[in-house]
Amino acid sequence: MKIMLHLMGVGVILSRLPFHIRAKRGDIASRAIIAGDPARVKHLSTLLDNAKVVNTNRGLLTYTGLYKGVPITIATHGIGGPSAAIVIEELAMLGAKVIIRFGTAGGLIENLDLGDIVVVSGAIYISGGNAIGMYVPGVCMCTSPHPEVTYKIMKSLKEQGLKYVLGPVFSSDAFYAEDSDFARKWGAKGVVAVEMECAVLFSLGWMRNLKTGAVLLINNNLTRRRRYIATAEELKPKVLELGRAVLNALININEEDEA
Repeated sequence: MKIMLHLMGVGVILSRLPFHIRAKRGDIASRAIIAGDPARVKHLSTLLDNAKVVNTNRGLLTYTGLYKGVPITIATHGIGGPSAAIVIEELAMLGAKVIIRFGTAGGLIENLDLGDIVVVSGAIYISGGNAIGMYVPGVCMCTSPHPEVTYKIMKSLKEQGLKYVLGPVFSSDAFYAEDSDFARKWGAKGVVAVEMECAVLFSLGWMRNLKTGAVLLINNNLTRRRRYIATAEELKPKVLELGRAVLNALININEEDEA
């Protein structure tokens, strides 16, 4: 019994120490942007003052710097829910309280073109052996972003004159599984785009008391016969333009809920 309790105690302690992001408290800001592609993280880091690399382990490139005097971390979360879950958990261990995903997505409705912006209102997912299923087996977890984060993102986009579509997305575990039939099915049900990480981010937000949100750039559209996936370099001008709006939103979000 004592051995079991001791081992359980060690497990609890170890679970609070990041294994993948080799940084310490103070290296990670309370406000963070996460993105799947390290190239996009590099591009976004150029918007910060005094940006420093605080992690390269496992390819999870992470910068911390200042935006208008406010500390900001920009981190790579990799591809898919399991990888994103690790990064979100470890950023939270290191002090992150507000996390916005800056991602790309495939359009599921006709009127989304390359470079268009989606502000995510919620995410659907297939329950089962995915990252969320490991946290809450057999239960459909709440996968909605924090309303303040979503509101501040939309407000900042409007102030910068950037048009966007607000809607739910499908968080998929298989990049190559979707096709035009998938797009027709879910687009007809009001789902505007498909990506891979928002459902995990939003779920962990409520589980770990984080404020979360997501904004996506469309880099292809599944309703088109000819699919074209834009590269990080091709999207760079859009990333920098949208990045400023997201950063302006991020620095105006309260870290804690007001009573």
